[in-house]
Amino acid sequence: MFVKICGVTTEEDALLAVGMGADALGFTFVPGSSRQIRTATARDIVRRLPGGILTVGVFRDELKERVVEVTHEAGLQAAQLHGRESANDSSWVAQRVPYLIKAFTAGDTAIDQLDHYAASAVLVDAPDPGSGEVFDWSMLDGRERGRPLILAGGLHPGNVAQAVRTVRPWGVDVASGVESSAGTKDPIKVREFVLNARKAEAAMEPTGEEFDPDAPHPYDWRDE
Repeated sequence: MFVKICGVTTEEDALLAVGMGADALGFTFVPGSSRQIRTATARDIVRRLPGGILTVGVFRDELKERVVEVTHEAGLQAAQLHGRESANDSSWVAQRVPYLIKAFTAGDTAIDQLDHYAASAVLVDAPDPGSGEVFDWSMLDGRERGRPLILAGGLHPGNVAQAVRTVRPWGVDVASGVESSAGTKDPIKVREFVLNARKAEAAMEPTGEEFDPDAPHPYDWRDE
């Protein structure tokens, strides 16, 4: 189970998440967000991280040129487009960054055109991203349009196991659900979130249709 801890704002929280077993860290560059981070700060944090961690810049309706610029300036491995970016802009960014995650809100019909976005993975969030609200998981089946599905939206240590069992996603993403306050991660919540997600996956019967995390994939950052 791929686990991404998003909204990281400090080196302490970044190392905490990594130490608790997270596979990826998200750095938010959305103006006005309580978790917004400066490019230089993100770059300094990334330089101190161990290998094998996917570092992701999160953007919302940002100029495509700026997305690429910040991703490279901060030394990040992936960009996550979390707004209403067009398929053309998404594809343009995908050609210029190592990995692209395209986020859609639950029920957005634009996801039906996912192939045109050239994303390595798709993330599905609640209709009001960052609100901590849960949406109807029955809308998804874990194999979203042939891309690895990352589930977000209102997840926390108490419901992530149920989410994994219901949706059977490739990965899960959390920000507010593991915080003591906006932008500050809670060590106990981070640990329990990672453990509960992994335990739920380990307890499930395989369907033969899951993405194999050990097989080579174009979105596998671990060979970089």
